[in-house]
Amino acid sequence: MKVFVTGVGGQLGYDVMNELAKRGYEGIGSDILKAIDTDFPYVQLDITDAAAVEKAIVEIKPDVVIHCAAWTAVDAAEDEENQPKVRAINVDGTQNIADVCKKLDCKMIYISTDYVFNGQGEEPWQPDCKDYAPQNVYGQSKLDGERAVANTLEKYFIVRIAWVFGVNGKNFIKTMINVGKTHDEVRVVSDQIGTPTYTYDLARLLVDMAETDKYGYYHATNEGGYISWYDFTVEIYKQAGMSTKVTPVTTAEYGLSKAARPFNSRLDKSKLVENGFTPLPTWQDALARYLKEIQ
Repeated sequence: MKVFVTGVGGQLGYDVMNELAKRGYEGIGSDILKAIDTDFPYVQLDITDAAAVEKAIVEIKPDVVIHCAAWTAVDAAEDEENQPKVRAINVDGTQNIADVCKKLDCKMIYISTDYVFNGQGEEPWQPDCKDYAPQNVYGQSKLDGERAVANTLEKYFIVRIAWVFGVNGKNFIKTMINVGKTHDEVRVVSDQIGTPTYTYDLARLLVDMAETDKYGYYHATNEGGYISWYDFTVEIYKQAGMSTKVTPVTTAEYGLSKAARPFNSRLDKSKLVENGFTPLPTWQDALARYLKEIQ
């Protein structure tokens, strides 16, 4: 199996490439960066350039494209000057890739987010729920990216994830550990509920999916139950052996963010098991393994 992976400079794309190598598959990575420190074949690619996307993917002739590249700076996406760029990457770039996948009749895996929903209530979101109502620019752009894939292809997986962390990049865990080293107390929101996703574990699932033709919409986060960011921080400090005090606050009390954040990021993942996929380990276990990697 030959797999083309976008966004390998980020947390998920990096782990997907390592997972492919581990299984003996041929992985070719791409990103907008001129070069990255990597052992795998690499192509510099601006996904907003349709001609460049077609040339790169047609030359490679992959069996599967795993599309991890995205604009993910949620607050910055709200700035008016950034919005054309956000859409160019998350919507037009995704459409460019889907068009070439259709031409080559290859599978496409698109990484999406719980932000496509309205983030309200307490019921976990179902993967086939079409009750979309993004609350910010980023969420809308990812939903439009989903539509680009679903309206263009038949051989596609749309995989929604949440609260992502991985070795190769910035994330909540690294931020909290750094803040905890310089502060005796941190304030963390306790009314936004979801489950973390370790990119190392997710990469395994994505390659499992690439091996099948069980197409459709899926939700994939680690197991271990739904928690708040406050709960997550308490466990981070506990496992990292830090004594920083964690104080729960509401989203309204916390303030600060430009973009509306979902209160309900609960994703129902039962479809994974129904279709024969192995769920991700618990987030508590994922955190323990991750801390060993970065400390």
